[in-house]
Amino acid sequence: MRLLLAPILLLAACAPPPHKPVQMQLVGSDSMHALAQSLADAYTQQRPYVTIAIRATNSDVGIRAAREYMDAQGYTLTDAPIFTPAACEGTTTLFGVEYFDEGTAYLTQSGQLYVEATAMALGKVYCFGPTFRAEKSKTRRHLTEFWMLEPEAAFARLDDMMALGEGLVSHMVQSVLKNRARELETLKRDVKKLEPVKPPFPRISYDEAIQILQRRGKTVKWGEDFGGDEETVLSSEFDRPVMVHRYPAAIKAFYMEPDPDRPELALGFDMLASEGYGEIIGGGERMSSYDHLLKRLREHGLPEEAFQWYLDLRRYGSVPHAGFGLGLERTVAWICGTEHIREVIPFPRMIYRIYP
Repeated sequence: MRLLLAPILLLAACAPPPHKPVQMQLVGSDSMHALAQSLADAYTQQRPYVTIAIRATNSDVGIRAAREYMDAQGYTLTDAPIFTPAACEGTTTLFGVEYFDEGTAYLTQSGQLYVEATAMALGKVYCFGPTFRAEKSKTRRHLTEFWMLEPEAAFARLDDMMALGEGLVSHMVQSVLKNRARELETLKRDVKKLEPVKPPFPRISYDEAIQILQRRGKTVKWGEDFGGDEETVLSSEFDRPVMVHRYPAAIKAFYMEPDPDRPELALGFDMLASEGYGEIIGGGERMSSYDHLLKRLREHGLPEEAFQWYLDLRRYGSVPHAGFGLGLERTVAWICGTEHIREVIPFPRMIYRIYP
């Protein structure tokens, strides 16, 4: 065999990488150190095969499959602002920004309130963009900046949103199984755990979830929200995501519609991914009554003047409507089987990290 060498063209000089490639299979403190080093060098860590596989899967899930499904269901993509005058998901997780002479504005926690407005005009809409939560959390499930896909539909009810959610998630998963098999193999993902992700998903009430947790030895009491440990226990009962519905209204957002049969409950739901990856969807019915919404704003101590436009959506005529938000990075982390949510976003933002 003879080899013929072509001329070599030098395109650019290349310095050695600042650190050795990170071995993410390490455990304990070594794993956390390796992760920290990987994040510090994120700008040089975009080329290894594992990273490329995650980015390709993220593109298939977030850009193509999700939008493909929503478009097929007749939803119109619309935009929501990033600067907002008030909270959407609670005042304790807001990032404040000085906004010229208007005082303090906030980075959006959700586009939901704004897509409610566009849903009144277009019927079925969704937005897809970055959101921000100032949560001082260092768990493997949390980021301070992440992307959400948020549909909203006029005349929709709780069951409609649960059906839309399971259809969306199953389409995303099956799309990855079909189109990104090589990437999943690179990630050493056990695809047998993804294959059952097809409708219908199990649906259990909050009351039933409490019974399951207590039977499994958890000390959770009725009226308490679920943390990561409780969500992991609940998801371990099923071979696909589970939807928990009708939580106590006191632990849900101010805009949730109460259950007419049990007003102490909210007509909302959370979808918990299997294998302990936690909540990937949260949503439900929104209050359509002006008087009830005003009462809830006051109960939550929220400034009425900042929500006048939102109240006006009810004052000048509203209809029953519902929606949800899907966290993209947490969904991709589950599909890829990564240890940390930070692995699925190129430049993660966390409580102690804003560089590079």
